[in-house]
Amino acid sequence: MATLWFAIVALMLVIYTVLDGFDLGAGTVHWLVGRTPEERRLVLRSIGPVWDGNEVWLLAAGGTLYFAFPPLYAASFSGFYLPLIMVLWLLMLRGISIEIRAHVDEPIWYAFYDFLFALSGALLSIFLGAALGNVIRGVPLNGDGYFFLPLWTTFRVTGSVGILDWYTVLVGVMSFVTLASHGAYWLALKTEEPLRGRARQIAAVLWWAVALLTVVGLVATVWVRPAVLDHYSRPGAGWLIPALVVAALAGMAFYRARGRDLAAFLASSLYIAGMLGGVAFAMYPTLLASNIDPSFSLTLANSAAGAYGLRVGIMWWVVGVLLAAGYFTYVYWSFRSRVSASGEGVY
Repeated sequence: MATLWFAIVALMLVIYTVLDGFDLGAGTVHWLVGRTPEERRLVLRSIGPVWDGNEVWLLAAGGTLYFAFPPLYAASFSGFYLPLIMVLWLLMLRGISIEIRAHVDEPIWYAFYDFLFALSGALLSIFLGAALGNVIRGVPLNGDGYFFLPLWTTFRVTGSVGILDWYTVLVGVMSFVTLASHGAYWLALKTEEPLRGRARQIAAVLWWAVALLTVVGLVATVWVRPAVLDHYSRPGAGWLIPALVVAALAGMAFYRARGRDLAAFLASSLYIAGMLGGVAFAMYPTLLASNIDPSFSLTLANSAAGAYGLRVGIMWWVVGVLLAAGYFTYVYWSFRSRVSASGEGVY
């Protein structure tokens, strides 16, 4: 049952990253796609009906983590207190930049909120990637199940580490480029010319960066944490994950070149799912590794809630996720058309 909840938490984080990822990416590249305030308004309209709903998956993932693995929730939210506060502020600033912009009619405020939209999206992408890098690298988790990390120390991955070092910054840059590319595919899918053409051009340039960073990130990860290859070296279907990542990368380039925007966006989504799924597969059954002593690490065995609670919880989770899936299907289907300057909308 603990393994099932591990897969559920991983799935919810993948869903959040895919859905809110294109919101963040759209914000990161919207100054390049939109050249005028009116065009940047179209970028906002492309995510306007869904961006706040997409964030629900982050809250749901946090709630699921609290329910299924309380020690992990307690350790993570105390040890990562500073970056979590930063993420909360960035989420609020992003919401303000989207919602308030529609209620002002001054060019200077348009420029300010557009800058805030781009900055919050870019920094959120980097911080979320750096958080993943910390999980892979390991944290100074002690025998009591707690740790504290400063924002940075020596930028080394051993000894007295900080939240930011060369590896976590690398993963943050990977996240930034990947989500910017993901947002460009979304804008190519949701906008008309000339925005669609610019979005495709940005996606074409970023594809090379994504492909290069995928290779560099893999080499760096194996160097920092060689144990990530253990599961892949065993007989089984583990090879399907890197095969999915390679196929998704190829699909992104292939479909973009042929103007098949939906297929290119779905390939980008599969790439993100494959990368995050690969991390979960490699880490299992470790939830949060200790770089002080491996015996202090949080695993399924010492972090899962009681078996009875997990069995009851799965029934309520199924009900909740079906309701959420139905709602999101309705919303995305209702706003499936491309946005245009002549269309209706608040943003």
